[in-house]
Amino acid sequence: MLLDTRDIVRKVRQIEIRSRKNSDASLQGQYHNAFKGQGMTFAEVRPYQFGDEIRRIDWNKTARFREPFVKVMEEERELTIMLLVDISASMNYGTRELFKKEYVAEIAASLGFSAAGNNDKVGLILFADKVYRVIPPQKGRKHVLSLISHILLEPPVAAASDYGTALQYLLNVFKKRSFIFILSDFNELPNQKMLKIAAAKHQLLALQITDEKETTLPDVGLLSVTDAETGQTTWLNTSDKKMLHYYENYRAEHRQRVRQEFEQASAGFVQLTPGENYTQPLMQLFKKH
Repeated sequence: MLLDTRDIVRKVRQIEIRSRKNSDASLQGQYHNAFKGQGMTFAEVRPYQFGDEIRRIDWNKTARFREPFVKVMEEERELTIMLLVDISASMNYGTRELFKKEYVAEIAASLGFSAAGNNDKVGLILFADKVYRVIPPQKGRKHVLSLISHILLEPPVAAASDYGTALQYLLNVFKKRSFIFILSDFNELPNQKMLKIAAAKHQLLALQITDEKETTLPDVGLLSVTDAETGQTTWLNTSDKKMLHYYENYRAEHRQRVRQEFEQASAGFVQLTPGENYTQPLMQLFKKH
């Protein structure tokens, strides 16, 4: 899918209109409730007062002065949202009105505008088998529009997605606790060890984007199927009910394994289909995490 400058401007404008409708007061409010209050930083130590939480006690100072002291925390004035977007070739696929890549751009825009409405920074990492582009976190509507353009313009990569490499890069560069969204179809399983490390240092949330035709096949006889990332072509007999049953079970089991990988790492996870209204699933995800 190659787009010229006019196509990009038109698509960015369309995405801005749609996403800003979805980043309305309800989503933005849920975003604020979910993320504000989690970004806490140390402010000072003071003597213990009746009603203070035990877990706030500073045991070192308490032992030194032989009377209880507690740590006072304050909410950080701004948060950092990082969008890790998969640009492998399989994301350049779609059987409805949107390619997965375009749907991701719209979700990213909605998250970006919600962040901008709360005066938070948003950054972008585009990856596949390696990290291809990094846009440092900034604030504002113009910056969000720039992120959308980069997602749409970046050429698809014919390679398997390496989530571990992308997360390792993020861990090396971003030391401050951030909120990380991974947007991918997760055709490959993520590295469990790296997920746990990333989820321990940051708030990790995964959005799996899957086209409906990737989970079920139509009965059209012999069908040529090409893997967008490896270029390997396979012929499938879609009239064979056993084969269809095997394929659908395989896809369902893979999706369940992806979900389990993130849940076992204590990371948020939601599955979405291009064209689906993502506002409610995102709000539910925010409430849980």
